Amino acid sequence: MAGSISRSWTLVKASANVLRLDKELMVFPLLSGIATVLVTVSFILPFAVTGGLHAFDRDDARYLAYVVGFFFYLVQYVVIFFFNSALVGAALIRLAGGDPTLSDGLAIAGKRFPSILGYAALAATVGMVVRFISERSGILGRLVVGAVGMAWSLATYLAVPVLVTEDIGPLDAVAESAALFRRTWGEQVVGNFGMGWAAAIVTIAWVLLSLSFITLASHLTTAVMAAAWVVAVSGFVLLALVSSALKGVYTAALYRYASTGEAGFFDPAVMSGAFRPKR
Repeated sequence: MAGSISRSWTLVKASANVLRLDKELMVFPLLSGIATVLVTVSFILPFAVTGGLHAFDRDDARYLAYVVGFFFYLVQYVVIFFFNSALVGAALIRLAGGDPTLSDGLAIAGKRFPSILGYAALAATVGMVVRFISERSGILGRLVVGAVGMAWSLATYLAVPVLVTEDIGPLDAVAESAALFRRTWGEQVVGNFGMGWAAAIVTIAWVLLSLSFITLASHLTTAVMAAAWVVAVSGFVLLALVSSALKGVYTAALYRYASTGEAGFFDPAVMSGAFRPKR
């Protein structure tokens, strides 16, 4: 565990060095978060206002729920993949020695929008099929679905960087992502380490610190209590933005390492050991 935590911090520091040079990269996850909230509200609000949410509880409306769910997944994925593509595209420019801007990232994502839309449709379809099977299968079926989901996650791990850098469709992007993955890390692998440990430690620390703030503020005035809540929530938002930006940088770095062998800001040993053989 200690080794995993140490490697996790190594990744964070390397990704943070990139983010320090391009702090505007955090704007992409911010825009993505705002857009996903708006999409969620736009889907829920009409049903909530008209009382249509209860209609999905009926057996004869279950398939309608799947249709609505598919389009919800589709729009959400389009938003998420678009801004993630912008983030990864900008990060790749920095890793190659350039100096990206927000407009550079958005231009890259905009140029690849048809492929992003197709990839979002593919991901939404896979997500709905997996959900459909999971809801209608027993424990063994859920285990199989879980294994399929893990395989899909690994196969598509580099799909967004592939879409950003190559003028190909979504199916070819998934195939290229899987091929890069196999050539670099092997067939049967699992994640060896990532930023998870570091993110978990920082999040837990902020939770404890926020609880301390709020507990102390509860003995003071209402204004101080409100300020404590604002600080706590703002901290979580900032952590989410930084974590998303660092993950985008790391994904871009993994793709660059897999496609060119260059580690750049990262330790080559860390890149080569990002995934380990599955036991």
